[in-house]
Amino acid sequence: MSHPTRQALVDAGLDLATSGGLNRLTVDAVVNKAGVAKGTFYVHFPDRTAFLVALHVQFYERLRDALLQAIAPLSPGAERLRKSMETYLDGCLHERAVKALLLEARSEPLIAAEVQRRSGEFAAIAQADFQAMGWPDAEISARFFAALGAETALVELETGRNEAARRALWRFARIEEAPQE
Repeated sequence: MSHPTRQALVDAGLDLATSGGLNRLTVDAVVNKAGVAKGTFYVHFPDRTAFLVALHVQFYERLRDALLQAIAPLSPGAERLRKSMETYLDGCLHERAVKALLLEARSEPLIAAEVQRRSGEFAAIAQADFQAMGWPDAEISARFFAALGAETALVELETGRNEAARRALWRFARIEEAPQE
């Protein structure tokens, strides 16, 4: 469990991310928003990059939790794969500013490593779906699908919800038909 002050700093950073880009997310802005002394920031984070990694982790943990909840009642397969990607994309749209901020920060090696790790997590979830659908190379297909999903999220950062991009994802995975409800 996170220390309350650490969480207040992360919450302040997530809130600030909605109002400006990476250049505006300074340590001073974060501590002012959180209402703590600047030295407190460095008690919880050795530097700004570590803080950005924490923002990334929290953002993707929320997405992962929402995704796992959405697919919990579904068996592996096409419907679950589609539901998981829709949940991911909708979550990215819901927190567009945070996703945009984290995109800017990907040039930081520690953040890039965290992005790779999280992409692997999402691919591991999708792998079971590709296996259930009978794909012979389920692991690599799931990795490609996760990468395509991340790219679709970037397109949607620019355009908003993009049905054409989503249809392309469904065609890639051969799940073009809407799931039966």
